Amino acid sequence: MAAVDPSQLDLNEKGTREKLSLWDRRSDALAPLTERQTDSILEIQAAAENLPIPTELPIEDLCSLTSRSISVPLTVTVPASTEDILLQGFKSLGMEDERIETAQQFFSWFSKLQSQMDQDEGAKCRQTRDFLGGFQEQCDAILNDVNTALQHLESLQKQYLFVSMKTGTLHEACEQLLKEQSELVDLAESIQQKLSYFNELENINTKLNSSTLSVNSEGFVPMLAKLDDCIEYVSSHPNFKDCPVYLAKFKQCLSKAMHLMKTYTVNTLQNLTNQLTKRDPSGLPNADNAFTLFYVRFRASAPKVRTLIEQIEQRSEKIPEYQQLLNEIHQCYLDQREQLLSPSITSTITDLTSQYNRDHCALVRSGCAFMVHVCQDEHQLYNEFFTKPTAKLDELLEKLCLSLYDVLRPLIIHAIHLETLSELCGILKNEMLEDHVQNNLEQLGAFATLVQQMLEDVQERLVYRTHMYIQSDIIGYNPAPGDLAYPDKLEMMEKIAQSLKEEQKKLPTLDSSFSDIQLEDPDSKSVIKSGASEAPTTRLQATISPADLHGMWYPTVRRTLVCLSKLYRCIDRTVFQGLSQEALSACIQSSLKAADAIMKNKTQIDGQLFLIKHLLILREQIAPFHADFAIKEISLDLKKTRDAAFKILNPKTVPRFFRLNSHNAILEFLLEGTPEIKEHYIDSKKEVDRHLKSSCEHFIQQQTKLFVGKLEDLLTKVAALKTMASQGGPKYNLSQQPWAQPAKINDIVATTYKTLKTKLPATLQSMSLYLANKDTEFILFKPVRNNIQQVFQKLHAMLQEEYSEEDLQIIACPSVEQINLLLSVNK
Repeated sequence: MAAVDPSQLDLNEKGTREKLSLWDRRSDALAPLTERQTDSILEIQAAAENLPIPTELPIEDLCSLTSRSISVPLTVTVPASTEDILLQGFKSLGMEDERIETAQQFFSWFSKLQSQMDQDEGAKCRQTRDFLGGFQEQCDAILNDVNTALQHLESLQKQYLFVSMKTGTLHEACEQLLKEQSELVDLAESIQQKLSYFNELENINTKLNSSTLSVNSEGFVPMLAKLDDCIEYVSSHPNFKDCPVYLAKFKQCLSKAMHLMKTYTVNTLQNLTNQLTKRDPSGLPNADNAFTLFYVRFRASAPKVRTLIEQIEQRSEKIPEYQQLLNEIHQCYLDQREQLLSPSITSTITDLTSQYNRDHCALVRSGCAFMVHVCQDEHQLYNEFFTKPTAKLDELLEKLCLSLYDVLRPLIIHAIHLETLSELCGILKNEMLEDHVQNNLEQLGAFATLVQQMLEDVQERLVYRTHMYIQSDIIGYNPAPGDLAYPDKLEMMEKIAQSLKEEQKKLPTLDSSFSDIQLEDPDSKSVIKSGASEAPTTRLQATISPADLHGMWYPTVRRTLVCLSKLYRCIDRTVFQGLSQEALSACIQSSLKAADAIMKNKTQIDGQLFLIKHLLILREQIAPFHADFAIKEISLDLKKTRDAAFKILNPKTVPRFFRLNSHNAILEFLLEGTPEIKEHYIDSKKEVDRHLKSSCEHFIQQQTKLFVGKLEDLLTKVAALKTMASQGGPKYNLSQQPWAQPAKINDIVATTYKTLKTKLPATLQSMSLYLANKDTEFILFKPVRNNIQQVFQKLHAMLQEEYSEEDLQIIACPSVEQINLLLSVNK
């Protein structure tokens, strides 16, 4: 402490303070503070100014403080150990022997103490500085070593880059040389490959000109492939030198090869044909063996040329010359087959014609079956030689099938029976087209053309013969006496059924259906039974009523329905509609004539029930035909033309010929005289319904008149008398009228009631005999019963109004309940 120079300390302190003042000066501060740091310092400073005086401060120091700065009460007492504390402090500072009596001594002592404290604090900093300085010297040494190492590494990197660059240049040069070498090799190979196509010309020419070359040899097909490749290559590179010359030479080679293939194939096929034609077919057991031989020999020879033909077919799509060669081989093959088959097919068809001379259906079936086998066998044989189809084969088969058509067509156009023609339609349409052709359309395409043409001929003939049949056998039918023997025929069949029923009861061991079998008509299976909805009845009759048997129908009705049933599946729907309309119209007219004849020969009710029954049969039997029986007819109406012609021929119109206005007579004739085209529909089914309705209405009216006609006349007279009286005529007393006296009315009522009792059962019996259907009988008789009941109700009302009780007893009119009971008993 004594060794420190005070002046030096003052200088150091002054310098330190000057440096401190530079830290936070306003401009160019050595350690500038941010606003936040400045605010923090100010807050710390403000807090430090208000700190309380420490309680440990000696009591002697309190007197030096101003009263303003004392923040503790003056009553604070100095601890008892204060002197000890101060003594210990002075001892620690080495000042236990010095005394401070004046302020000057105190300040001097304080200055020394402060200098000593500053020196102690600075010693630590200097020590730290010296320590850090040693570290800095070590770091500088290390840095120098690192810089030296970096310099050596940089030199090594430069040397490495130089060597690497030289090595890469060498590699690039080597790769370039290898690339050029590869390009030269590829170029040489490419030139060699291109030249190989041209060099093959000599080899191919040598092979083709060789006398030992055969199309069946192993090297022929590869030579063809090489020749095709050469032609394709030369054709695709026309810019090569001498390309047209080489192409022409290759084409010549191709022509030679194709000529060899054609010659071999044609000779093979012709030799087969010659070998088969030289054999005597008559020496064979039958024609079937001849056909078998034709196919067996060709199938055996097919492998010889199939491989060659496959090569031609594979190249035919790309090279036109091969396609032409294939067409020539096709033609040769088909010519040889036609040469072989035509005589045999003609002979076979002739034999079939002789065998089935009287059976056209069997002839058509056998002939078509024969041609089906021929077509199938020809397609299978063709597939043995070729893999691609050709239209020429179907042309050949159509030509072969035409021989059958030429034989069958004259027979078809001369056929007159509808059964034969309809059966022919079924054979051609169902058996041939649907069964055979649809299952094998590819092989039977030519046969389908023949069958379709033949079917059209048969249908055309069938339509013509049907029209003639309608004219001759339906419209022009003259009924025999037995055809009009109604109700005798029905009564006779009823008696037969009754006797069979009785015999069946006597022989219980017999089958219960025996009587039904005896009454069954063999032809009725194809026609639906009339009145099929008939409920079981207690009336003794067979399961099938005599009126419902097919053989008991009027012949024209039976013929019409049989004709329609045969036509339905044989001809087109539109044609069937026209013919059905014509047939039904003719059948209705024929039935009307027959009904009139029966009315003349028998009774009116027989004719009416005959007509109703057959109209019901027609309506029920045509229902299963899913066809529209309406046709459209177009007619030309010349009424306006006729009126205009009469008008222009009128002498008064002659001056108007030369008028130049709208009243010119010639112009009016052209405008007003145009004929009209009218369309109207004819519906046979509605015509049947209309005639049926009219017949039922006539039957109802006739029966009503038969039973209560006299009562209706009486009521009509009474109504007329009442009308006259209501319109101002003379008053009347009905009982005083001569025709309305109680006795007269009693006669009328008695006669009517007697007629009901006697004739009503006969009428119901006739209805049951003809109609044979309880529902139909009930529906038809219900209006008659209602009319009878209404007439008696009106009669009772009139009697109650006009007559006295005494007169009513004289009249003795049956009550409504009695009439209802009579009608119900006979129901």
